[in-house]
Amino acid sequence: MVRALILDLDNTLYPASADMERLTVGKMNEYCARLLGVGPDEAAAIRRERMPNYGTTLEWLMAEHGFTDTEDYFSYVHPDGEEDTIAFDPGLGPFLDSIDLPKYVFTNAPMEHAERVLRKLRIADRFVRVFDVRFCGLKGKPAASAFDGVIAAIGIPAAETLFSDDVPRYVQGFVARGGRGVLVDHFGKHPDSGLPTVRTIYELPAYL
Repeated sequence: MVRALILDLDNTLYPASADMERLTVGKMNEYCARLLGVGPDEAAAIRRERMPNYGTTLEWLMAEHGFTDTEDYFSYVHPDGEEDTIAFDPGLGPFLDSIDLPKYVFTNAPMEHAERVLRKLRIADRFVRVFDVRFCGLKGKPAASAFDGVIAAIGIPAAETLFSDDVPRYVQGFVARGGRGVLVDHFGKHPDSGLPTVRTIYELPAYL
């Protein structure tokens, strides 16, 4: 029995077709280029190569480059106005209301980003709590410690909790902690994930 629902934020609560990811990745590559002293294209290539070993770009920069100015990074990558790249969906709030479970957001982004997005989508009040990357000590999904901290804070066993995200290894990380996971794959990019999969969050009730 599912007793709680944990949802990723970006590309999960809104469609992956939004420009938010393009904007954020561009900002990350610009920041990495400046930090590493290389061009944007080279920074993007290095970042793509290293990212499979980490949950976030920030985690990689901290681990391999001794980076410490996390607040500067957050403010650059997640600027005011970023939420304008996503559209309000009038059906999302009523849909979440129809799921009679406590709901939580778990994002690898900082809280200020989550608050902007939830405010734009007009669904902030649908969630008991938002867990951001600072809550996890800057080591986010798919780290076991990140999932364990969120599960402990919620107070419901992982086996009775459903987690949904658009990144296969994040969902797999939660399943490895004994939880239930569903992948949101808007465009069918991960046919071989081996995970229960939906094309949109609106299909989640089939797994509840």
